[in-house]
Amino acid sequence: MSTLTDPPKEQFQLSMLVNDTRYRSLTFQAIAALVLALAIWYLGNNLIQNLRAAGLNISYNFLGDPSGYDINQRLVEYDSQSSHARAALVGVLNTLLVSVLACITATIFGVIAGVLRLSNNWLVSKLMAVYVEIFRNIPVLIWIIIIFTIMTAVMPGPREFRGDNATSSMVLDLFAFTNRGVYIPMPWFETGLFASATMNWLLVIATLVGSFFVMRKVENNATKTQEETGIRPNTKWIALGVWLVPLVLLLFLMGLSWEVPALKGFNFSGGIKIGGPLIALWFALSIYTGAFIAENVRAGIQAINKGQTEAAAALGLRPGRIMNLVVLPQALRVIIPPLISNFLNITKNSSLAIAVGYADITATLGGITLNQTGRAIECVLLLMLFYLTASLTISMVMNVYNASVKLKER
Repeated sequence: MSTLTDPPKEQFQLSMLVNDTRYRSLTFQAIAALVLALAIWYLGNNLIQNLRAAGLNISYNFLGDPSGYDINQRLVEYDSQSSHARAALVGVLNTLLVSVLACITATIFGVIAGVLRLSNNWLVSKLMAVYVEIFRNIPVLIWIIIIFTIMTAVMPGPREFRGDNATSSMVLDLFAFTNRGVYIPMPWFETGLFASATMNWLLVIATLVGSFFVMRKVENNATKTQEETGIRPNTKWIALGVWLVPLVLLLFLMGLSWEVPALKGFNFSGGIKIGGPLIALWFALSIYTGAFIAENVRAGIQAINKGQTEAAAALGLRPGRIMNLVVLPQALRVIIPPLISNFLNITKNSSLAIAVGYADITATLGGITLNQTGRAIECVLLLMLFYLTASLTISMVMNVYNASVKLKER
């Protein structure tokens, strides 16, 4: 009677790192990684030695020195006695502000233009084609300068709002559109739950985030019920309550009030000022990048089989509902990958803000601070780090979203 036994395990030998295909690729990768690390170390060490020989030691102590310059558009407290680090923070926030705003509006413009370009109406389709071809084939810097020049030349100055012979007036006595920018009411809290205004606004944001997750849970439950019964519960009133009730109650407890801008002296004071450079940069980046997004949307829609549209129409769905419920959700898998590149381009193109005097990170850290301190290497390294971090963050977030909408295999 014979018995079956497992074959003896092969003992590992160093020669297997080259001769065995199971380990050979790992060996070559390890060697390549080691060579790359040695090359980086050599180049870095050589750079440091050359800088020391030239008397240029890398130091970031200058970030604690007073900046000595003012910044008009800012989201945090800042004055000329603040440090260069504080000025850089203002520039970072300004860059993020215009980038986020431009990404949102460019997406809106692009989706609308991309859908309308496929319209059966000949005039609408051709107008959208003209928009795409004109705006994407002219450099964005030119559009920034054009929009800023038109705004400063056409919009009225603050003096035209003064006196009985005023030629301009505020819209609804709340909004002032001038050649220096747009002034809008500013919300603030009379009784706030915290002494810090920042903490009060963080509480509002946290409330909105909580409402989002609650509503997401409600929608998931509604989808589950629809899959089980074929009938989807009506969640409109639940959504209204989840979003509005906590927010309205919180704003009431904190005593929400509005500071309306008013003309005092030679300019408006109070409220929130959206400067002309910010508006020009924001609008130019939006319409320029929106033209590229429109082409992505058009390609994504055309990638969907016409049978999907015909089947939805056979069920009695209207064209608008077909586009929103059938075509666009499937087209997202084609639209999102190039959309990531468009968002990255918006973030990097925001560095052109210096052309109209908008104080982004390139204008503050890479401009005035660099010129005042002479620390070119340090400033450029920080600029590279910021744009690299921002780009990788955008890519990561959009890739996560892309993974959530991709076709799930059953």
